[in-house]
Amino acid sequence: MEVQEAILTRRSIRKYTDKKISENSINTILKAAMYAPSAMNQQPWHFIIVDDTEILLKLSRIHPYGKMLSEASHGILVCGDEEVQLTKNYWPVDCANATQNLLLSAHGIGLGAVWLGVYPREKRMKDMKNFFHLPEHVHPFALLSLGYPAEEKSMPCRFNPKRVHKNKW
Repeated sequence: MEVQEAILTRRSIRKYTDKKISENSINTILKAAMYAPSAMNQQPWHFIIVDDTEILLKLSRIHPYGKMLSEASHGILVCGDEEVQLTKNYWPVDCANATQNLLLSAHGIGLGAVWLGVYPREKRMKDMKNFFHLPEHVHPFALLSLGYPAEEKSMPCRFNPKRVHKNKW
């Protein structure tokens, strides 16, 4: 799949088949995440891979919008590490870049995924931090649900020239 096609056709997929994602495919999308741009190339991210169905079921109840995790093949918690970043408070930006790469890579290899927001919601962050026993300096950023898609979504028109400004506002 061409890059432009992947960007334009990626959608949030919340329904999955029961087929499990291979470890090779998970490693492929993690590699893409780790090639995301980050401030001063510090790459302050960590990824918790969840493939245990009981844990996915628990996560589906913890995250207020995570119902689809109960049928997902995998979940990935993207975390930012304050001790790795050199530029203070950039870990959320860096983790957003990694998360977008994860989503695009998953779509590019035929997987469905959805980004479940965690940061900056304090309760969600606390719940994930407690559930996964994260160290104090590591913060949960996003929870992704992944699987083989059991739904298709069309590509809407999102280009809006009213949001484009040239040389000034």
